This record gives sequence, C-alpha cells and structure tokens, in this order.
Amino acid sequence: MSDNQFTFENGEYRDTYRHTVSHILAQAVKRLHPEVKLAIGPSIENGFYYDFDAPFSFTQEHLDALEAEMRKICKEKLPLERFELPRDEAVKFMEERGEPYKVELINDLPEGETISFYKQGDFTDLCAGPHLDTTGRVKGNAIKLTSCTGAYWRGDSNRKMLQRIYGTAFPKKDELDAYLAAVEEAKKRDHNKLGRELEFFTTVDVIGQGLPVLLPKGARVVQLLQRWVEDEEQKRGYLLTKTPLMAKSDLYKISGHWDHYLDGMFVLGDPTDDSKECFALRPMTCPFQYQVFLNRMRSYRDLPMRLGETSTLFRNEDSGEMHGLIRVRQFTISEGHLVLRPDQLEEEFKGCLELAKYCLDTVGLLEDCTFRFSQWDPNNREKYIGTTEQWDEAQGIMGKILDDLGVEYSIGIDEAAFYGPKLDIQYKNVHGKEDTLVTIQVDQLLAEQFDMEYVDQEGKKVRPYIIHRTSLGCYERTLAYLIEKYAGALPTWMAPEQVRVMPMTDRNADYAYTIQSELEKNGFRVEIDPSNEKIGKKIREAQLAKVPYMLVLGDKEQEAAQVAVRNRKDGKTTVMPLSEFIEKLRYEVDNKLK
Repeated sequence: MSDNQFTFENGEYRDTYRHTVSHILAQAVKRLHPEVKLAIGPSIENGFYYDFDAPFSFTQEHLDALEAEMRKICKEKLPLERFELPRDEAVKFMEERGEPYKVELINDLPEGETISFYKQGDFTDLCAGPHLDTTGRVKGNAIKLTSCTGAYWRGDSNRKMLQRIYGTAFPKKDELDAYLAAVEEAKKRDHNKLGRELEFFTTVDVIGQGLPVLLPKGARVVQLLQRWVEDEEQKRGYLLTKTPLMAKSDLYKISGHWDHYLDGMFVLGDPTDDSKECFALRPMTCPFQYQVFLNRMRSYRDLPMRLGETSTLFRNEDSGEMHGLIRVRQFTISEGHLVLRPDQLEEEFKGCLELAKYCLDTVGLLEDCTFRFSQWDPNNREKYIGTTEQWDEAQGIMGKILDDLGVEYSIGIDEAAFYGPKLDIQYKNVHGKEDTLVTIQVDQLLAEQFDMEYVDQEGKKVRPYIIHRTSLGCYERTLAYLIEKYAGALPTWMAPEQVRVMPMTDRNADYAYTIQSELEKNGFRVEIDPSNEKIGKKIREAQLAKVPYMLVLGDKEQEAAQVAVRNRKDGKTTVMPLSEFIEKLRYEVDNKLK
C-alpha cells in the first residue's frame, strides 16, 4: 500500500491498519503467554478483535501488560512479509507451531485457494491480508484494548468457548482519546443502563430473557406513541384490526412461515404429531390481516385497503442476540398491510414512506436513519419462495419506485423477507450496532398463497399486490432509541411526567395541590413532591428524573396566584400566572416540539 493511501478517511486503509494491530496483539500474546492458541483476528467497524484459547482468564492486568508489549512491538518497526505455502506445507507449518485452529481453517479452504501468511519478526500468522508494510506504521500510544468477552469458535455454540479481546487503534492519540470519550458518553446514554435507572423498564429472571417488563414510565411513553400513531394512521385512511396472538400451524403453512421461519417461532404443541392441533404464537400479523380482505369478495373499487394494527408479536431470538429493549422475544409493533391494485403500488408505497418519515422525524430519530434496499440472494434459494422471474420483477418495480422518490439507499443482498424485497430504515444504537427500525415491503407472492383476488374493471378476478409496512416500527426498540437519543430527557409531549410541583413549605401544600389539579384538568401529566426536603434537593431529584418543568411554589407565588417555572433545559426560573404556563405547555405539547 503506497504512502498516499495512508489516511484514516480511507476505509480500506483504516481496516488494513486495524487488522495489522490485531496481529500485533496476537504477537504480544504469544510473547507473554506462548501456551495460548490463536484463532482469528479481523478488523471490525470501530476497531478489531482477536480470539484466543488460553488456559487462564484474561484480566485487566493482562490487557494492560499486552498494551505495553504492543507498544514495544510498534517501536521495533518489524517488517511484515507475506509468503504462500501449498496446503500440505501450510498444515505442517501450523501443526509444528501447535496451532490447531489455524490447521482447521487451512483444511476448510476450498481447493485452489491461495494460502498466505504474514511474518513480523519472530511471529507468523495465517492471513489473507492485506497488512501495513511495517509495525512501525502503527502508533503504539494510540492503541487501546477495551474488553474481553467469551466467543464460541466459529460462532457455533457446540464448539469451544474462546476468549475474545477487543481493541481499537487510531493514527493519533488525540483521536483515540476523542473516541474513548465518545464511548464513555455512549455508556451513559445506553438505554439498558439509563432506562433501568430512570425506571422505564426492568427484566426479571423468573419471567425470562428477552421479556422486559415496562414499568409505569415506559408503559406511559409507549401508550402515548401507540395512540398517536393509531390516530395518524386513521387520518390517512387506515382501517383498524384486532387479530389473535396465535393460530394453528395450518395458517403458517399457507403463508410459508412454517417452512421458512419455524426456527424463529414459539410453537405450542408437537409439530410432528398430526393427530393433535398444533398452534404457534404469531411472529408477524400479515396472514391474520389477510383474513379481513378475504372476509368477502372485493372489487377494484375497494382498493387500496389499508389495514393497521398495534400488534404484539413473538420471535424466538437467540439468547446472545438479545439486548435490553432493542432485541426481545415479545414486542409490539405498528404493523400494517395494504392490499392494492398494481397501478396503485407507487403512490401507496410513497404514502407509506411519507408516514414513516413523518413519524420518525416527529420523535427526532429520522436525522440519524439510513435506508437499505434489501434484496434476495438467488444463490440461497431455500430461504425464499417464488421464481427468479417474480423476484426480478418485484425488485425492479421497487428499485424504480425508490429511484423515482429520490431515496438514497444501500443494497443489502440476502436481507429480503422470504416473500419479497423491502426498504429497511436502519438506526444505530449508541454503541454503533445497527438494527432495522421501520420496514416497507413489496409482496407479489403471498396473495397467491392465500388465493386473494378482487374483481377488476373488466369483471375478471385478479391478484392484488400487497405492501407490508410499519409506521414507527417496534415500540420497545423505539423507546430504547429515544432514551439514548435524549439521554432520558424525552421531549415534553412524550415525557411520562411533564411537570413536578414543589411546595417550599407546608404552608404552600394546599396551593400546590390546587395547581396540580388544574394542570391535570388540562390533560397534563403532573406529580407533586410534598416532602419536607429543602427545595434544592427537590429540584435536583426532579432534574435527575428528567422532568421537563418544575413549579416552585412559595409564599410569594401563593400570594400572587402565580407559579415559578423552572425549565429542565437551561435551569432558568420564570414567574408567571398559571394560565400563561398552561398556554406555553399546551403549545409545546400540541406541536410536539423537541
């Protein structure tokens, strides 16, 4: 790699740099602990990791010693030399060094694959590369080993548990320091920590992993979002449905979920026993909502039929994938399905996208979203239903719609639903992990599976198109992202507690309850702090609870029939009549100000 490419803005160079650092880590481990066996060590989005099989557990003391050794290796400016070996010689080379994981990797390489190694001083590792030309290119004082966790060999829970050391590296120490400061800020905003501290949710071992309990604050926020979305969908012509949480296996066999999604479902009964009915909790709502369309014969005049439902769904996620409210086994979603004529597809898709963008923008998440056009993988046919021609047609139509709407998107191969391509609106949590927040899918296949037809203008029975979509996605996941986005200080319109009333003395208690009652009559969520604590402590507690407004009531306020309003954002206090505060609060809430 030439000198003019040595810039961290270059993604290829950044990955090469950090991959090289992962090898420096492996060399440091072998120097200090030669008995440790090497597995793999790639670069990742924010750094690198290396997996080791060690007869001891790596501690912080180990990581500190390894960092020091890595700095020494950088100062040695060891050249990195690439060489290749035939398969038999490569296996023998690694066997002689006592590296069984490397031997397995070599044996699993396809015939004809180049088997290459990189040597730096007395250390050699199996690697396809590329690497920097010398360890001296790496700035030793800009390396940080961040953590050590368990990781199954090759991601297989039936294989041995190894130890994965994570780290990061930058060309300059100040860049490393800035990154580490951002990581610390992310930890403070992590909904899994902050959401529990603020009592939005909790988890309980006897209930189970991935089954969070929404506490009153969290439940209130979700309720506010659900009611708002349902009202917004009604304004846009959606028909509300309420469908069962489970169904017989027969329904899922028609839809294809039984063949293509069974591992992700919770099954009630024995699916191999045909003598008894077998049920399953629903992983999605589409096959249920189709029954609304199928309730009677439909005309082209009935379309588009927009069906919306606040749906509780169940998916059997792997235990290692679950995280707080972001990935769970039971969740609630703003789900909807549009049954329509082919000539209505682009306009209705546009409406779905506009609704999703409006919802995400209103809650403040849209500015951080990205868009992914998720397509099928023709080399993974078992995952999908339909023919190549049907998929080419569906993806061609959807691609044209996205281009016509000016959507900037990346392409995700093998990310489609098993029945059709989709637009995924992606969002990253504070740690950089990306998940889908909202999805809009084009489906030409399930109408045929369910024998869905309508009578067209010529009196012929034809198949409709279907759009699967969400408005705000999964409410639990959205709540998690909102907690992280606002560091728990949610905008006033969705804050579970909008105002806290604080009488300064017992003399002001009755006045405080009068103020609380008047605010509640106006539809605001108000709590009162009647404790005998000093007003300074009451304010600090309200600030920690992220309450948007605090009303401090003393003798002066009571005598003048006013309130002293303290704003969470700037800590300023303004005295005004209650009617003026109500008007101010009403404007902020009705306009959903951020």
